[in-house]
Amino acid sequence: MVETPRSAAPRAGHLLIIGGAEDKLRQRQILSRFVNLAGVHDARVVVISTASSLGDEATELYRSLFHAMGVGEVRGIRPLSREEANDPRLAELLDEATGIFMTGGNQLRLASVIGGTLLGRAIVDRHRHGAIVAGTSAGASAISSYMVAFGTSGATPKQRMTQLSAGLGLLNGAIIDQHFEQRNRIGRLLALVAQSPSLLGIGIDEDTAALVTPSGMLEVLGKGSVTILDPTKIQTDAYEVKRHRPIMVSGVILHSLPAGYRFDLRRRRLLAPLRPVASTDRELASLEAAGRQARRLVRRIAAEGTDELATERRRRRSLRAKRDEEASE
Repeated sequence: MVETPRSAAPRAGHLLIIGGAEDKLRQRQILSRFVNLAGVHDARVVVISTASSLGDEATELYRSLFHAMGVGEVRGIRPLSREEANDPRLAELLDEATGIFMTGGNQLRLASVIGGTLLGRAIVDRHRHGAIVAGTSAGASAISSYMVAFGTSGATPKQRMTQLSAGLGLLNGAIIDQHFEQRNRIGRLLALVAQSPSLLGIGIDEDTAALVTPSGMLEVLGKGSVTILDPTKIQTDAYEVKRHRPIMVSGVILHSLPAGYRFDLRRRRLLAPLRPVASTDRELASLEAAGRQARRLVRRIAAEGTDELATERRRRRSLRAKRDEEASE
Protein backbone atom coordinates (compact mmCIF):
# COMPACT_ATOMS: atom_id res chain seq x y z
CA MET A 1 0.00 0.00 0.00
CA VAL A 2 1.36 3.41 -0.99
CA GLU A 3 1.06 6.10 1.61
CA THR A 4 2.59 9.45 2.41
CA PRO A 5 4.34 9.68 5.79
CA ARG A 6 1.80 10.22 8.59
CA SER A 7 2.20 12.57 11.54
CA ALA A 8 0.10 14.21 14.20
CA ALA A 9 -0.01 17.47 12.23
CA PRO A 10 -2.99 17.67 9.83
CA ARG A 11 -1.26 20.16 7.54
CA ALA A 12 0.98 17.90 5.44
CA GLY A 13 1.97 19.31 2.07
CA HIS A 14 1.75 18.05 -1.49
CA LEU A 15 4.43 16.26 -3.50
CA LEU A 16 5.09 17.35 -7.08
CA ILE A 17 7.00 14.61 -8.90
CA ILE A 18 8.23 15.84 -12.30
CA GLY A 19 9.58 13.60 -15.06
CA GLY A 20 12.22 16.12 -16.12
CA ALA A 21 12.49 18.70 -18.92
CA GLU A 22 9.46 20.58 -17.58
CA ASP A 23 8.38 23.60 -19.60
CA LYS A 24 10.27 26.67 -18.36
CA LEU A 25 9.60 29.05 -21.25
CA ARG A 26 6.01 28.71 -22.44
CA GLN A 27 2.96 27.77 -20.38
CA ARG A 28 4.92 26.63 -17.29
CA GLN A 29 1.87 24.69 -16.16
CA ILE A 30 3.80 22.39 -13.83
CA LEU A 31 5.98 25.09 -12.29
CA SER A 32 2.92 27.32 -11.93
CA ARG A 33 1.17 24.67 -9.86
CA PHE A 34 4.24 24.46 -7.62
CA VAL A 35 4.29 28.24 -7.15
CA ASN A 36 0.54 28.36 -6.41
CA LEU A 37 0.73 25.62 -3.80
CA ALA A 38 3.77 27.28 -2.22
CA GLY A 39 1.82 30.51 -1.74
CA VAL A 40 2.78 32.67 -4.77
CA HIS A 41 3.69 36.14 -3.42
CA ASP A 42 3.82 34.83 0.15
CA ALA A 43 5.88 31.79 -0.87
CA ARG A 44 9.30 31.11 0.62
CA VAL A 45 11.01 28.68 -1.75
CA VAL A 46 14.29 26.83 -1.27
CA VAL A 47 15.98 25.36 -4.37
CA ILE A 48 18.30 22.40 -3.70
CA SER A 49 20.68 21.76 -6.61
CA THR A 50 22.94 19.10 -5.08
CA ALA A 51 22.05 16.60 -7.83
CA SER A 52 23.08 18.90 -10.67
CA SER A 53 26.50 18.91 -12.29
CA LEU A 54 25.82 22.43 -13.58
CA GLY A 55 26.58 24.00 -10.23
CA ASP A 56 25.10 27.38 -9.44
CA GLU A 57 23.73 27.73 -12.99
CA ALA A 58 20.86 25.37 -12.19
CA THR A 59 20.12 27.23 -8.94
CA GLU A 60 20.12 30.61 -10.66
CA LEU A 61 17.85 29.40 -13.46
CA TYR A 62 15.13 28.26 -11.05
CA ARG A 63 15.66 31.30 -8.85
CA SER A 64 15.03 33.62 -11.81
CA LEU A 65 12.05 31.54 -12.98
CA PHE A 66 10.34 31.58 -9.59
CA HIS A 67 11.01 35.30 -9.11
CA ALA A 68 9.49 35.97 -12.54
CA MET A 69 6.43 33.94 -11.53
CA GLY A 70 5.83 36.13 -8.48
CA VAL A 71 7.61 34.31 -5.66
CA GLY A 72 8.93 36.89 -3.21
CA GLU A 73 11.70 34.87 -1.53
CA VAL A 74 13.83 32.22 -3.23
CA ARG A 75 16.95 30.74 -1.64
CA GLY A 76 19.39 28.32 -3.22
CA ILE A 77 21.48 25.73 -1.38
CA ARG A 78 23.89 23.13 -2.77
CA PRO A 79 25.56 20.95 -0.14
CA LEU A 80 28.15 18.69 -1.74
CA SER A 81 29.10 16.60 1.30
CA ARG A 82 27.30 14.99 4.21
CA GLU A 83 29.23 17.28 6.52
CA GLU A 84 27.66 20.30 4.83
CA ALA A 85 24.20 18.65 4.84
CA ASN A 86 24.57 18.10 8.61
CA ASP A 87 25.27 21.78 9.26
CA PRO A 88 22.42 23.04 11.50
CA ARG A 89 22.63 26.48 9.90
CA LEU A 90 21.87 24.99 6.48
CA ALA A 91 18.94 22.95 7.79
CA GLU A 92 17.55 26.05 9.50
CA LEU A 93 17.15 27.71 6.10
CA LEU A 94 14.17 25.40 5.58
CA ASP A 95 12.44 26.36 8.83
CA GLU A 96 9.99 28.77 7.20
CA ALA A 97 9.98 27.30 3.70
CA THR A 98 6.58 26.84 2.03
CA GLY A 99 8.09 25.17 -1.03
CA ILE A 100 11.19 23.02 -1.60
CA PHE A 101 12.37 22.31 -5.14
CA MET A 102 15.04 19.68 -5.95
CA THR A 103 16.69 19.97 -9.37
CA GLY A 104 17.71 17.24 -11.77
CA GLY A 105 21.12 15.67 -12.25
CA ASN A 106 22.27 12.54 -10.41
CA GLN A 107 19.83 11.11 -7.87
CA LEU A 108 22.47 8.91 -6.26
CA ARG A 109 24.56 12.00 -5.50
CA LEU A 110 21.50 13.74 -4.06
CA ALA A 111 20.46 10.84 -1.82
CA SER A 112 24.03 10.00 -0.78
CA VAL A 113 24.74 13.57 0.31
CA ILE A 114 21.39 14.49 1.89
CA GLY A 115 19.71 11.24 2.95
CA GLY A 116 19.71 10.72 6.72
CA THR A 117 21.27 14.11 7.48
CA LEU A 118 19.87 17.13 9.30
CA LEU A 119 18.94 18.63 5.93
CA GLY A 120 17.25 15.42 4.81
CA ARG A 121 15.20 15.28 7.99
CA ALA A 122 14.36 18.98 7.65
CA ILE A 123 12.92 18.36 4.18
CA VAL A 124 10.67 15.59 5.51
CA ASP A 125 9.66 17.74 8.50
CA ARG A 126 8.72 20.75 6.37
CA HIS A 127 6.62 18.51 4.12
CA ARG A 128 4.80 17.13 7.18
CA HIS A 129 4.08 20.67 8.28
CA GLY A 130 2.55 21.85 5.02
CA ALA A 131 5.35 22.68 2.57
CA ILE A 132 5.09 21.39 -0.97
CA VAL A 133 8.15 19.38 -1.99
CA ALA A 134 8.91 19.09 -5.70
CA GLY A 135 11.60 17.20 -7.55
CA THR A 136 12.38 17.10 -11.26
CA SER A 137 14.25 14.27 -12.98
CA ALA A 138 16.81 13.07 -10.39
CA GLY A 139 15.00 15.09 -7.74
CA ALA A 140 11.81 13.19 -8.58
CA SER A 141 13.42 9.77 -8.15
CA ALA A 142 14.79 10.73 -4.74
CA ILE A 143 11.35 11.59 -3.35
CA SER A 144 10.40 7.96 -2.72
CA SER A 145 11.74 5.74 0.06
CA TYR A 146 13.33 3.41 -2.50
CA MET A 147 14.69 4.88 -5.71
CA VAL A 148 16.34 3.89 -8.98
CA ALA A 149 20.02 4.62 -8.37
CA PHE A 150 21.10 3.90 -11.96
CA GLY A 151 20.37 1.44 -14.71
CA THR A 152 20.03 0.69 -18.41
CA SER A 153 17.19 1.39 -20.81
CA GLY A 154 15.14 -1.05 -22.87
CA ALA A 155 11.65 -2.45 -23.24
CA THR A 156 12.47 -5.96 -21.97
CA PRO A 157 12.77 -6.52 -18.19
CA LYS A 158 16.09 -8.16 -17.39
CA GLN A 159 17.91 -9.22 -14.27
CA ARG A 160 20.49 -6.71 -13.00
CA MET A 161 19.45 -3.97 -15.42
CA THR A 162 19.01 -1.50 -12.58
CA GLN A 163 19.98 -0.86 -8.97
CA LEU A 164 17.80 0.24 -6.07
CA SER A 165 18.97 2.45 -3.21
CA ALA A 166 17.38 4.45 -0.40
CA GLY A 167 15.67 7.71 -1.30
CA LEU A 168 14.59 10.59 0.94
CA GLY A 169 11.44 8.87 2.25
CA LEU A 170 8.76 11.39 1.29
CA LEU A 171 6.62 8.81 -0.53
CA ASN A 172 6.40 5.23 0.70
CA GLY A 173 5.37 2.13 -1.21
CA ALA A 174 6.44 3.23 -4.68
CA ILE A 175 9.42 3.41 -7.04
CA ILE A 176 9.65 6.49 -9.27
CA ASP A 177 11.36 6.61 -12.66
CA GLN A 178 11.63 9.71 -14.85
CA HIS A 179 12.20 10.64 -18.52
CA PHE A 180 10.13 7.49 -18.82
CA GLU A 181 8.88 7.35 -22.41
CA GLN A 182 11.73 9.42 -23.86
CA ARG A 183 14.48 7.13 -22.50
CA ASN A 184 12.57 3.84 -22.87
CA ARG A 185 12.56 2.83 -19.20
CA ILE A 186 9.55 0.49 -19.11
CA GLY A 187 11.75 -2.62 -18.95
CA ARG A 188 13.67 -1.62 -15.86
CA LEU A 189 10.55 -0.52 -14.01
CA LEU A 190 8.92 -3.87 -14.78
CA ALA A 191 12.05 -5.60 -13.49
CA LEU A 192 11.94 -3.59 -10.27
CA VAL A 193 8.29 -4.34 -9.47
CA ALA A 194 8.93 -8.01 -10.31
CA GLN A 195 11.72 -8.04 -7.74
CA SER A 196 9.75 -5.92 -5.22
CA PRO A 197 6.03 -6.65 -5.79
CA SER A 198 4.92 -4.75 -2.70
CA LEU A 199 5.86 -1.51 -4.47
CA LEU A 200 3.98 0.38 -7.16
CA GLY A 201 6.05 1.42 -10.17
CA ILE A 202 5.50 5.03 -11.28
CA GLY A 203 7.07 6.19 -14.56
CA ILE A 204 6.76 9.86 -15.49
CA ASP A 205 7.32 11.29 -18.97
CA GLU A 206 9.18 14.53 -19.62
CA ASP A 207 7.24 17.78 -19.13
CA THR A 208 4.78 15.74 -17.06
CA ALA A 209 4.19 15.58 -13.32
CA ALA A 210 2.38 13.55 -10.70
CA LEU A 211 0.87 15.79 -8.03
CA VAL A 212 0.30 13.72 -4.89
CA THR A 213 -1.95 14.98 -2.10
CA PRO A 214 -1.40 14.12 1.59
CA SER A 215 -4.24 11.59 1.28
CA GLY A 216 -2.42 9.72 -1.50
CA MET A 217 -4.43 10.95 -4.49
CA LEU A 218 -2.27 11.37 -7.61
CA GLU A 219 -3.21 13.88 -10.32
CA VAL A 220 -1.42 13.99 -13.69
CA LEU A 221 -0.23 17.35 -15.08
CA GLY A 222 1.60 18.29 -18.27
CA LYS A 223 1.99 17.08 -21.83
CA GLY A 224 2.85 13.39 -21.44
CA SER A 225 1.61 10.52 -19.34
CA VAL A 226 2.24 8.89 -16.00
CA THR A 227 2.57 5.10 -16.19
CA ILE A 228 1.61 3.15 -13.07
CA LEU A 229 2.54 -0.52 -12.73
CA ASP A 230 0.55 -2.41 -10.11
CA PRO A 231 2.14 -5.82 -9.37
CA THR A 232 -0.52 -6.96 -6.90
CA LYS A 233 -1.34 -10.03 -9.05
CA ILE A 234 2.09 -10.47 -10.62
CA GLN A 235 3.58 -13.79 -11.69
CA THR A 236 7.35 -13.78 -12.26
CA ASP A 237 10.48 -15.87 -12.26
CA ALA A 238 12.66 -12.95 -11.14
CA TYR A 239 13.79 -14.88 -8.06
CA GLU A 240 15.51 -17.58 -10.14
CA VAL A 241 16.77 -15.78 -13.26
CA LYS A 242 20.55 -15.44 -13.36
CA ARG A 243 22.95 -12.82 -14.67
CA HIS A 244 21.45 -10.36 -17.19
CA ARG A 245 18.83 -12.65 -18.69
CA PRO A 246 15.21 -11.60 -19.42
CA ILE A 247 12.65 -11.91 -16.63
CA MET A 248 9.18 -13.36 -17.10
CA VAL A 249 6.58 -10.86 -15.91
CA SER A 250 2.84 -11.53 -16.16
CA GLY A 251 -0.29 -10.14 -14.53
CA VAL A 252 0.96 -6.61 -13.88
CA ILE A 253 -1.83 -4.05 -14.14
CA LEU A 254 -0.68 -1.11 -16.27
CA HIS A 255 -2.31 2.32 -16.08
CA SER A 256 -1.23 4.96 -18.63
CA LEU A 257 -2.67 8.27 -17.47
CA PRO A 258 -2.50 11.55 -19.40
CA ALA A 259 -3.17 15.01 -17.96
CA GLY A 260 -6.34 15.39 -15.92
CA TYR A 261 -6.56 11.77 -14.78
CA ARG A 262 -6.30 10.80 -11.12
CA PHE A 263 -5.29 7.67 -9.28
CA ASP A 264 -5.73 6.63 -5.65
CA LEU A 265 -2.30 5.34 -4.62
CA ARG A 266 -3.52 3.82 -1.36
CA ARG A 267 -6.45 1.88 -2.82
CA ARG A 268 -4.69 1.36 -6.17
CA ARG A 269 -7.65 2.38 -8.30
CA LEU A 270 -8.45 4.89 -11.04
CA LEU A 271 -10.55 7.93 -10.11
CA ALA A 272 -12.76 10.21 -12.18
CA PRO A 273 -10.65 12.53 -14.37
CA LEU A 274 -10.34 16.26 -13.92
CA ARG A 275 -10.52 18.79 -16.73
CA PRO A 276 -6.96 19.77 -17.83
CA VAL A 277 -5.88 23.27 -16.82
CA ALA A 278 -6.01 25.70 -19.75
CA SER A 279 -3.09 28.01 -20.42
CA THR A 280 -3.48 31.77 -20.05
CA ASP A 281 -2.44 34.47 -22.49
CA ARG A 282 0.17 35.62 -19.99
CA GLU A 283 1.73 32.16 -19.85
CA LEU A 284 1.81 31.88 -23.64
CA ALA A 285 3.42 35.30 -23.95
CA SER A 286 6.26 34.26 -21.66
CA LEU A 287 7.92 32.45 -24.59
CA GLU A 288 8.70 35.78 -26.24
CA ALA A 289 10.41 37.03 -23.07
CA ALA A 290 12.84 34.13 -22.87
CA GLY A 291 16.41 35.02 -23.85
CA ARG A 292 18.82 32.89 -25.82
CA GLN A 293 21.02 32.20 -22.79
CA ALA A 294 18.09 30.87 -20.78
CA ARG A 295 17.08 28.61 -23.67
CA ARG A 296 20.57 27.11 -23.93
CA LEU A 297 20.69 26.45 -20.18
CA VAL A 298 17.23 24.86 -20.25
CA ARG A 299 18.41 22.45 -22.96
CA ARG A 300 21.52 21.57 -20.96
CA ILE A 301 19.50 20.87 -17.82
CA ALA A 302 17.04 18.75 -19.80
CA ALA A 303 19.95 16.67 -21.13
CA GLU A 304 21.53 16.03 -17.72
CA GLY A 305 21.90 12.34 -17.04
CA THR A 306 21.95 11.22 -20.68
CA ASP A 307 25.75 11.35 -20.77
CA GLU A 308 27.78 11.66 -17.58
CA LEU A 309 30.76 13.03 -19.57
CA ALA A 310 28.82 15.65 -21.54
CA THR A 311 29.19 18.37 -18.93
CA GLU A 312 32.93 17.77 -18.62
CA ARG A 313 33.36 17.93 -22.41
CA ARG A 314 31.46 21.23 -22.55
CA ARG A 315 33.63 22.64 -19.78
CA ARG A 316 36.81 21.68 -21.63
CA ARG A 317 35.55 23.17 -24.91
CA SER A 318 34.72 26.39 -23.08
CA LEU A 319 38.20 26.56 -21.56
CA ARG A 320 39.84 25.92 -24.94
CA ALA A 321 37.75 28.64 -26.58
CA LYS A 322 38.68 31.07 -23.81
CA ARG A 323 42.40 30.28 -24.19
CA ASP A 324 42.21 30.69 -27.97
CA GLU A 325 40.47 34.02 -27.54
CA GLU A 326 43.11 35.23 -25.09
CA ALA A 327 45.91 34.07 -27.38
CA SER A 328 44.48 36.01 -30.32
CA GLU A 329 44.36 39.27 -28.39
